[in-house]
Amino acid sequence: MKKVLAILAIATFMVACNNEAEKTESTVDSAALKAAADSAAAAAAAATTTMDSAAATVDSAAKAAVDSLKK
Repeated sequence: MKKVLAILAIATFMVACNNEAEKTESTVDSAALKAAADSAAAAAAAATTTMDSAAATVDSAAKAAVDSLKK
């Protein structure tokens, strides 16, 4: 048990003392961020249009099926 505690203590010490990570400062390009947001908004609008036209097609197909059943 003493050996296990000693190994854990050494491992903890080695991990705790490893603070030499590279510290880089990142910058954000606001123009690129705005362009990405605009393209995402355009894609969402296109998807909404596609879904609306698909819903209209399904509705018209359902109405045609109901009309054909009535005859």
